[in-house]
Amino acid sequence: MIIKSTFKPLWYLRNPHLQTLLANILHPVNPQVSYETVTLDDGDTLEIARGTATGTDTTLILHGLEGSLRSAYAQRLINALNKQNMPVVFMFFRGCNGKPNASVRSYHSGETGDLRTVINHLKHTGSKRIALVGYSLGGNVTLKYMGEQQTDDSIVCATATSVPLLLNVCATRMNQGFSKIYQHDLMRRLIKKVKQKQTILSAAGFSEKPESLKTFVEFDDAYTAPSHGFKNAQDYYQKCSSRQFLKGINKPTLMIHSTDDPFMTTSVLPDGTEISDQVTLELSSFGGHVGFIGGKLFKPEYWLEPRIIHFIRQQFGY
Repeated sequence: MIIKSTFKPLWYLRNPHLQTLLANILHPVNPQVSYETVTLDDGDTLEIARGTATGTDTTLILHGLEGSLRSAYAQRLINALNKQNMPVVFMFFRGCNGKPNASVRSYHSGETGDLRTVINHLKHTGSKRIALVGYSLGGNVTLKYMGEQQTDDSIVCATATSVPLLLNVCATRMNQGFSKIYQHDLMRRLIKKVKQKQTILSAAGFSEKPESLKTFVEFDDAYTAPSHGFKNAQDYYQKCSSRQFLKGINKPTLMIHSTDDPFMTTSVLPDGTEISDQVTLELSSFGGHVGFIGGKLFKPEYWLEPRIIHFIRQQFGY
């Protein structure tokens, strides 16, 4: 089902870049969390961060490209869930906790194996019902996971915001106009991370000059694809784009998307025949990329977090 969003931007924040930048620059207080290490199937590790509430119903957050617990959208949602005494866990993708991971592989838009391991860890440590919340790249992982196979009974629902549903389209869009600024910043972070793992990567035959890479396609050709078993960037994009998995989703799933998202074009969006009857695609004309700042003139409000929490509460039944 495709519906029109109730989101209304502040009149002076109708520009998609203002929505995108302000929502990610203005940070709330750091959320109160505790950390755990999860061992993955190949012996590598990643970290998760738990909020303050305890219980058997857990919201699991997946961040975007080069995101972390410093990402403002994650901080806002964790703070809100802590305040409402709802258990929440934040999953750091490999190498996103401030230090390099120990293997050649890292993370990517279609890496659902690590997510499955974290879900099993949560089940073994007391979670009985889990709601997934994915942002951007993490939203692509979420939707792919929800649709690529029948999820177990612990997964109750999912939300996915500002998802790059067709990775090739997004890679092209990010190399055009003002969006090059976002690409430049993210590439800087990716290259820094590669340099931190240079010894491991060089021993595996990877280039020692990552700074020569300027675009996502170049980076994915040089590092993402070969380190994760794909032929090249286009093979990676084709196999991991989440739009092809939407028809297979069998649990309530809310997709939140703005048609002015500067990270992609509207050509990434599915039509009604491409999504299952368990999926709701909520479209807004404004909001940018993980922005959605509304409210009144001197009292801006973040619309996204209450919307996500309302949906999760509905599915959990409270």
